[in-house]
Amino acid sequence: MRLATAVCLFFCLFSAGCVSAGDFDYRLDSIVKPYSFSIMGWELENISGAIGQSGRDGEAGVTGGPEQVRQYFSVVEQIKTLEAEIEAVTDSGEEGELVALEAELGGLKRQKVALRGVVEEVLAGQIREALSGQGISKFPPLNFRLDKPPRLLVVSPRDRIESIREICLRQELSLEEVEDIEARVDELGVSSLVLELGGLGATYPSFVTDDASLRFTIDTAAEEWLHQYLAFRPLGFRYLLDLTGISRDYEIATMNETVASMVSKEIGAIVYEKYYSQDETGEGSQPPAGPEFDFNREMREIRRAVDRYLARGEVEEAEEFMESKREYLVSEGYRIRKLNQAYFAFHGTYADSPTSVSPIGLEMKELRSRRASLKDFLDTAAGMTCRQDLIASLE
Repeated sequence: MRLATAVCLFFCLFSAGCVSAGDFDYRLDSIVKPYSFSIMGWELENISGAIGQSGRDGEAGVTGGPEQVRQYFSVVEQIKTLEAEIEAVTDSGEEGELVALEAELGGLKRQKVALRGVVEEVLAGQIREALSGQGISKFPPLNFRLDKPPRLLVVSPRDRIESIREICLRQELSLEEVEDIEARVDELGVSSLVLELGGLGATYPSFVTDDASLRFTIDTAAEEWLHQYLAFRPLGFRYLLDLTGISRDYEIATMNETVASMVSKEIGAIVYEKYYSQDETGEGSQPPAGPEFDFNREMREIRRAVDRYLARGEVEEAEEFMESKREYLVSEGYRIRKLNQAYFAFHGTYADSPTSVSPIGLEMKELRSRRASLKDFLDTAAGMTCRQDLIASLE
């Protein structure tokens, strides 16, 4: 019954953001409506399975283990390699080889689907075990699906960096559709960006992308659950009010995202070290770059420069600067499709990321260093309702 109540709460809060609140919202809705992702529709298809799986949380009879997880992620890497080969062969026009490669790819994808369910259960169990080891409550029950998450449209004003709208869109959108949506939204006088997400906690079960590395998957599954966990505490509830537009507070959004990111990385490290560190070699989320190039430093400098442009009211100059820097980053091997105010508005809410200039990241790290346990840090942060609470906790 508590689970059903939790799910209903998520429905109400997240659907509230779809209600038009003026001419801007009406025009925005008319653009995105044909492409919108129905959270309610997805829940109706998946909630019965989620409830059934949550009932097995305490059972010991999981049918797989780390070996099935290793096999799954090996298949994921094979699929990526094969897709790159198919793209090269398609360009060369070798039809006979293409047929053979596509047949092999089909077999790997079927193998991936066959393994997916057991891998979800195994990883969920390992994360729950790590949470229990830290004394952290496991409500709501941890559940996730390895699947392609919905895309996310992020909207920011042009004259400042702040997320003012976030709307889920269907997974399968072509690049042409994505760019058309962005162009039409930008005509409303804002900055927009359609993102591919690594995970989404606004649904239950949560989404975790099915084509990432093992370590990223563990961290993301933990992080999306933490968003659901926090939703029943003051910090997360205030964040839901921000997401739905009832009470906008960019600092609350940054605090919530930063806490979830920090805690999930610690939980992910526990799981990874216990079960998989002996099998996996260094997994980097960034492409290789020359020894003289520091991506994190570069992004922070770009963000600070953009803030200076905008503070002076030089919006067009800021946008020209971001485009020139995007081209530079691409030349260094970082494939960023679009660098604009919406990009920084989304990534900037993670105060421990290089795209953020918020002091909240350092403040949260300082708070963590002063707490003896991960549970104590999480409990303290979860009870906050504004940044002043964070500052007060450090005084």
